[in-house]
Amino acid sequence: MKTIRKISAVSLLCLSLFTVVTVSCSEENEPPTIQEIQNRNHQNAKTQFVDSKGNKIAYRILGKEDGIPLVLLPGLGGSMDDWDPAVTDGLAKKYKVILFDNKGVASSQGNTPNTVQEMADDAIDFIKALHLNKVNIMGFSMGGFVAQRVVLTNPGLINKVILTGTGPQGAIGLSNLPNIIAGTAGLSPEASFLKFGFTESAQSIGAGKAAYARIQLRTTDRDPVLSDATSNSQFTAVLSWAQQDVNALTVLKNIKNPVLIVHGENDLPVSVQNAKNMAQNLEHSELVIFPDSGHASFFQNHDAFVAKAVEFLGK
Repeated sequence: MKTIRKISAVSLLCLSLFTVVTVSCSEENEPPTIQEIQNRNHQNAKTQFVDSKGNKIAYRILGKEDGIPLVLLPGLGGSMDDWDPAVTDGLAKKYKVILFDNKGVASSQGNTPNTVQEMADDAIDFIKALHLNKVNIMGFSMGGFVAQRVVLTNPGLINKVILTGTGPQGAIGLSNLPNIIAGTAGLSPEASFLKFGFTESAQSIGAGKAAYARIQLRTTDRDPVLSDATSNSQFTAVLSWAQQDVNALTVLKNIKNPVLIVHGENDLPVSVQNAKNMAQNLEHSELVIFPDSGHASFFQNHDAFVAKAVEFLGK
């Protein structure tokens, strides 16, 4: 059963969208202490590492100990520190939330692949390295591309999927990304964040500035910026995903897991039509479109998004 609702309320795509001060200091994977469990929020969660096929992969755990974890897959240029704490801490009130840097990204070792499928394979390897048999996944933008391939590659590992600001292979408008990026030349990090993620309305800009400020709040144990090699590989993967594929929507029909699709009505890099097309081709999907919202619609409408995501995951 599909429903469509409207709720009133990136480096490059995300390299520009998310730019923060970074200081990294982390330790090996160890059982959490009581104090660490109490401090499992966005600002205080300890960076840990797990070995995944010979590479140390960085991750943080927020929220609860039990239940099916929710693994978050960030967008182009994003790391663990580029999620809005209003979203991550909101979700962590009800669920165990796992943030991580995929192979070669920020604090994680290895070489970042230049295809979405290989990124999905690395994400699956990470989940298995944590000895998790079933997870929910949430992907933003490029992370949504990866999430689609994760569930198509290993559907039994995945319980439910949340896709935000993303689209199918050959996503409408995505091939124009280089031109969009060129239009942000000379902008400050905050201005780039607003340009990519929000609309030009006073309400959206105000929400964007508030989200940007929240993202800066973690001042210790931050991820380092992505390397040029990683940024180039991710950008190559995204541009490859942008190439037209006449079978892309047909492939999506193979996803039988429940999927929540969240999109901004005025998304600049990824047209809202992509979300509508995905909803029409996913058997168990629900679509939420936020008016007067851009690429980072779930940051702008964080309270409404968290409430909807919690409802969806709890069904």
